[in-house]
Amino acid sequence: MTDRKTQLTSNLVKVEERIASACAAAGRKRTEVTLIVVTKTYPASDVRLLAELGVRHVAENRDQDAAPKAAACAGLPLDWHFVGQLQTNKVRSVASYADVVQSIDRAKLVSALSVAAVRAEREIGCLIQVALDAESGERGARGGVGPDGIGELAALVAESPGLRLDGLMTVAPLAGPYAGRQQAAFERLMGFSSRLRADHPAANMVSAGMSADLEEAVAAGATHVRVGTAVLGVRPRLG
Repeated sequence: MTDRKTQLTSNLVKVEERIASACAAAGRKRTEVTLIVVTKTYPASDVRLLAELGVRHVAENRDQDAAPKAAACAGLPLDWHFVGQLQTNKVRSVASYADVVQSIDRAKLVSALSVAAVRAEREIGCLIQVALDAESGERGARGGVGPDGIGELAALVAESPGLRLDGLMTVAPLAGPYAGRQQAAFERLMGFSSRLRADHPAANMVSAGMSADLEEAVAAGATHVRVGTAVLGVRPRLG
């Protein structure tokens, strides 16, 4: 076993233990929470090792990194999640490899992604990114639609060809009433999820929590956690 594979194995075991403990503390089954490994800035060779170690969900936040990496890992049993803010000029590329786009936050993006998905003859899962730091009608500092925009955007996704409404995503806000209150933020997201499922029962995915706050996300009820640093190590600086 290579040094890198040994390191990744050890890190995955530790993350798995954290998720399992959080599930036990919350009275949840371990199978209720899916680990997504965020592989941004790391090479395709790491993605291949992760696949060998049983990881089935990986995430990227920049198309210029994700597209070649996904191509290099074609054929592996992986679901690719796009989690970054997505510009419409990148939609056609992202639609060629992403199984799920977690950062849906405006109507223009939904329309462009629908056209690209149909052209690529693919069905793409969509999560509405909710900004808990956004005022009515605004976008959050880290992307996302304000809570009052969830219903309209969800309806648009649900009726768009090539797209599937899967649920909600959030990033713990750095400002506003939920700054530094991750579990409260994630519990707020779960409330929005309950309302969404009243109209869209299949949209039951809730993506929340990262390396530093996955326990809070699991306690709140998240179905998916996005973990990068705790698995892959401190990220190299981009530049």
